[in-house]
Amino acid sequence: MIDSAPQTGFFGHPKGLFTLFFTEFWERFSYYGMRAILVFYMYYEVTKGGLGLDKTVALSIMSIYGSLVYMSGIIGGWLADRVFGTTKSVFYGGILIMLGHIALAIPGNLALFFTSMVLIVLGTGLLKPNASSVVGDLYAENDNRRDAGFSIFYMGINLGAFISPLITGELMKTSFHLGFGVAAVGMFFGLVVFAMTKKKNLGLAGSQAPNPLQPSEKKRVYTIFTASAIVIAALVAISIPQGWLTFDSFVNLVGILAFLIPAAYFIVMYRSPKTNEVEQSRLLAYIPLFLAAVLFWVIAEQGATILALYADTRTNLNFIGIELSPAWFQSFWPLFVIFLAPLFAVLWTKLGDRQPSIPKKFSLGLLFAGLSFIVILLPGYFGGTDTLVNPLWLVLSIFFVAVGELCLSPVGLSATTKLAPAAFSAQTMSLWFLSNAAAQALNAQLVKFYSAETEVLYFGSIGGAAILFSIVLFLISPLIQRFMKGIR
Repeated sequence: MIDSAPQTGFFGHPKGLFTLFFTEFWERFSYYGMRAILVFYMYYEVTKGGLGLDKTVALSIMSIYGSLVYMSGIIGGWLADRVFGTTKSVFYGGILIMLGHIALAIPGNLALFFTSMVLIVLGTGLLKPNASSVVGDLYAENDNRRDAGFSIFYMGINLGAFISPLITGELMKTSFHLGFGVAAVGMFFGLVVFAMTKKKNLGLAGSQAPNPLQPSEKKRVYTIFTASAIVIAALVAISIPQGWLTFDSFVNLVGILAFLIPAAYFIVMYRSPKTNEVEQSRLLAYIPLFLAAVLFWVIAEQGATILALYADTRTNLNFIGIELSPAWFQSFWPLFVIFLAPLFAVLWTKLGDRQPSIPKKFSLGLLFAGLSFIVILLPGYFGGTDTLVNPLWLVLSIFFVAVGELCLSPVGLSATTKLAPAAFSAQTMSLWFLSNAAAQALNAQLVKFYSAETEVLYFGSIGGAAILFSIVLFLISPLIQRFMKGIR
């Protein structure tokens, strides 16, 4: 498969990296452009072009939507492994995402809004994890360009995430639907790039399902899928009129699943006869790292919910004569990552064997995340919560989160590949992404406690918990290190 793809042609990397870089750039452009204005669209009054939902409900929907996006990656990974292959999964996912954005771009009602959410959740689940897998398929295992290739790919993600909120944030001043329309056009460009270059640049990479369903399995699997779909549809049809399935009960259900699924993953992998004693020990070491990641993403993902609301309602948007859009603040995080990532790469390389261990890097990530919430409570603590805040406070808070991400997120991906049992390497990567799903499911509950009156207590409690956990994690890091059995 590797030989079928041109191995040079994009900054010394396989030509297929060009295809995946720009596909992911446009996918993230569309996703983050939509995400930057979605919460405002939900709670702005109908007269201002919004849906007029209650602010707390809008924040909960935003969080549960983010949770479902990450949970859907499990389905996307399974379909790629057993049915479509990764390249087809990426293409089909892109189509669903584009249709979801088109649905958002059409002025309509709540039904159309929720239809778009379903399409985007399913599409992102198909595209996001599988695009990363195809990048790996372009390189031989011992190819020393692999890490640099993923760094270039990661740059595409952050460039898309940086540019799009600036555009959609400006367009939302005229119409939310214009912003969503631009997101749809972005995904269309991504699909065009992918369709026109994949055959020439990707070769056979990702073209076949690595573990395809056997003919004897197909009937049983399709029967289970069909029966499950019918049962779920019947339960929904019965429970909504009866009042059993409400928004609150759905949020609670997703919240339970977001923690039950990773718990089940841990138990199945730990108890499997395919997992040896060393791998069992490493799985135990992974548990506190997973919990730390959940707490980190609890804070980081509030950039699109609580901090978005803070930007809109608590921040002085008239800054040095410029009328800011509240959506623009969501461009700072990827901007900081773009500038800081090379510095962190150089720092870890220079430190060599003296660099902090994996658990200590996680504790640093959590510390910076906690500090970001301490920073943002200071204006309210000293100046009260009834005055507008200088936007630089919000920028500083976002900066701390970006530093925390670079201590934790890439390290977490690397640690996951090192600590995963050999028989469950792909599923352990799915487990890592479930830390974000669990965090956002938790956020759907936490955001209910935020208000102008509780602002200082809210940021202080969550930020303080993260700092406390980071200290505990730092102190027990030698113990975790022992359980990692040689992995550093």
